[in-house]
Amino acid sequence: MKIVISQLLMRGSRTLAARSCVVDSIGAKLFYSTQGEYQHILSDVVGEKKNVGLVTLNRPKALNALCDALVTELSQAVSAFDADQTIGAIVITGNEKAFAAGADIKEMLNTTYSSNVKGGLLEHWNKVSECRKPVIAAVNGYALGGGCELAMMCDIIYAGEKAKFGQPEIAIGTIPGAGGTQRIARSCGKSKAMEICLTGNQFTAQEAEKMGLVSKIFPPDQLLNETIKLGEKIASHSPIIVALCKESVNTAYETTLKQGLVFEKRTFYATFATEDRKEGMQAFVDKRAPNWKNN
Repeated sequence: MKIVISQLLMRGSRTLAARSCVVDSIGAKLFYSTQGEYQHILSDVVGEKKNVGLVTLNRPKALNALCDALVTELSQAVSAFDADQTIGAIVITGNEKAFAAGADIKEMLNTTYSSNVKGGLLEHWNKVSECRKPVIAAVNGYALGGGCELAMMCDIIYAGEKAKFGQPEIAIGTIPGAGGTQRIARSCGKSKAMEICLTGNQFTAQEAEKMGLVSKIFPPDQLLNETIKLGEKIASHSPIIVALCKESVNTAYETTLKQGLVFEKRTFYATFATEDRKEGMQAFVDKRAPNWKNN
């Protein structure tokens, strides 16, 4: 049994500080964190070694609808974790009702083609997909429209058993604009992408796992802990090698197989220029844990 203990210090609508820890049934502390100053998200450092960044979307009354201010804060938090050398992986989550139920339609209602082009609507959403460190989505509840696209921007998706995904933009007279038509096609194939985007129908976590969009499914109350464990596992490896491996996998989506194989082999060769490659192999030979230097 896990008990969440938290102390929040509030001033107005802003969370100025939050300290929290999760303690298991034998009293072992799983994580301790300090909350920064945001309006629409919570940003914590979690894991036994405090090496996993956790960003929680926090507009519960709006089912975490992705207004411009929330996405800006999300981008800032992800960028901060990306620049922090003590962080090895990042988790993005919502609450049990919604990961994110879509973009904020009221905010977009009166925009025009020219204003969108001039203002670069959705451009700053790219911060998540451009992050050099692995980003994991922990999806409970609804991940619709922009919420589904945000999950797909992450490198790995873990989902709760009752999670629902979908791209319903077609029902309100538009199309996905933050990667929905592109990432589903690359992950699940043309037929599934067409069905999902042209009908606007929702699909379950089980269907998402079957089509390869979701990596694993857990009971809702176990999802976040399991996702953090995954982040900790990734963060236990050499940061520089993890970054190179992530880049190599992503290259598979951007190139032909022949080009990807060349890139992979050259990146493999490049690891032999790092201290961590030598340390990892030496540690294996010595039958001990490696001491990574991130060099």
